[in-house]
Amino acid sequence: MGQGPDFGRCIRSGFVALWTLVGPIACSPPPEGPETVSAGPEEVRKALKQAVEFFRTQVSNSGGYHFRYATDLSYGRSEAAEGPSQVTVQTGGTPRVGMAYLRAYEATGDPDLLEAARETALLLVRGQHCSGGWDYIIELDPEKRRSYPYRVDGDCAKRPDPAPQEKNPGPKAASTLDDNVTQGALRLLMRVDRELEFRDPKIHQASLYALDQLARAQYPNGAWPQRFRNLADPGLPATRSAAYPDSWSREWPGPDYRHHYTLNDNAILDVIDTFLEAARIYGEPRYRAVAEKGGDFLLLAQMPDPQPAWAQQYDGRMHPAWGRIFEPPSITGSESQAVLQMLLVLYRETGRKKYLEPVPRAVEYLRKSNLPPEGPWRREGGRCGPEELCLARFYELGTNRPLFITKGSRVRVETGPSRLLDGYELSYSPESVITHYGLWTDGGRLEKAEQEYRSLLSRDPSAIRRPERLQGLSPWRGETASPSGQELSRRVRSLVQSMDPRGAWVEEGSVGKADPVIFLFAAGDMVVTVDDRTIPLNENGTLTVFRGGKPPLERIISSRTFARNLETMAAFLSESGR
Repeated sequence: MGQGPDFGRCIRSGFVALWTLVGPIACSPPPEGPETVSAGPEEVRKALKQAVEFFRTQVSNSGGYHFRYATDLSYGRSEAAEGPSQVTVQTGGTPRVGMAYLRAYEATGDPDLLEAARETALLLVRGQHCSGGWDYIIELDPEKRRSYPYRVDGDCAKRPDPAPQEKNPGPKAASTLDDNVTQGALRLLMRVDRELEFRDPKIHQASLYALDQLARAQYPNGAWPQRFRNLADPGLPATRSAAYPDSWSREWPGPDYRHHYTLNDNAILDVIDTFLEAARIYGEPRYRAVAEKGGDFLLLAQMPDPQPAWAQQYDGRMHPAWGRIFEPPSITGSESQAVLQMLLVLYRETGRKKYLEPVPRAVEYLRKSNLPPEGPWRREGGRCGPEELCLARFYELGTNRPLFITKGSRVRVETGPSRLLDGYELSYSPESVITHYGLWTDGGRLEKAEQEYRSLLSRDPSAIRRPERLQGLSPWRGETASPSGQELSRRVRSLVQSMDPRGAWVEEGSVGKADPVIFLFAAGDMVVTVDDRTIPLNENGTLTVFRGGKPPLERIISSRTFARNLETMAAFLSESGR
């Protein structure tokens, strides 16, 4: 769902991340004039060390991180985690920072940077569930940890299941594949394990345990659910192909979707790619077999004509199914593009042409599903250019009409659940729809997939494998991770100059504030009264009331920015030979 936390995932996890509705403004580096001098390797190495020292000693909580912090580090917050006793496992926090440490180590060979990555990996070990994966947060308070099924805190076999009868276990009972949480954490563990030559028993055992449990959670047809706690039901069909239901409800049936076969948020795709990488790191063919079984599910999940693409999630009958209240049974223009890219990855890794067979039909169908030239998707900020291929997130089953979700007002009081006041209905009109969740997307990935498909057809399968060492937390797609040459040198110079005396990068934004009392998102125009004053709250506006008289800070430190800048410096040092 985009590249960061959004309001939609908050609904899924049961939280309303107030601060996500006021996104940060990227920090602007100092202006570059013609006399700007390029940074030298030694200066960059020194700045990198200073930035890492600050983040490790001042920002880190036992190796874990939030998304954002107040500039004085008095408060940190993520989408589902906040405060001094929690850190986040969502990719914008702990795993992202750990990967940046590892990338910096690869570029410099500095053992302190490897130790920083190891420290973060060990923190993830502390947050691994008995089910083998991770949840959105890791709780570090000793007393509060008692209610979480952490593997390192006791004998999992003797520990009572927190939710033995629940079909959809709560956040403290299960591991999640949503938002690349378990997959991203496991990727970091595996890569740190390799760099340590498999000599740290805690990291090594946690990695193998996670892989084994994930393999056990795989459904007979090769899919995975959004959340898992136990062994997958072996009685489910193993070879049933996707099909259209005779009918489907236009009303959301409720949050009973976490057991579905889940392509939403690329959950299954990230698991497949994690097992492909595990097969390389550990030299274990059984891990590749798990990945290929996942790939076979992608073949089963391709819908028949007239819409030969993919849905976000499927029920046990292999019918497209409801997810959240804004995710109807449908054919998806977003996840379908990601599936095509994963099929090409599977072909690169295995040489099996069966993974190429679905591509032409899906590409042809998606091209024909291009949205009209007029619509909000092609206006300024609408994601699609005037001449670009643009796809709806949801296409109605059978008719192929684009489906949209009307926006609604939502309120939350203190720590209670958020309450929907209106809206969130299916619509054929793209006007007055939700904005926290993309209802249309550009077709750029489809264009790239089609080009790559044509290229792979004429190449020797033995010569098209991906790089031996992968970077990032998502499947490799052949992108260049950073600029090079003079552009890279200028960018690094700006990064060095924009650091504060501590070694921090500070930017505009809001981390929120502890103890929110009321939050309101206005789907239409409203007014707010404060004593005898009336204040307009415009459509799409938000109102947040906090305890205390101190206003939220408007300058932040971002883990994502830190990680991105560290990786840019590492790329420069690699290019300059350290």
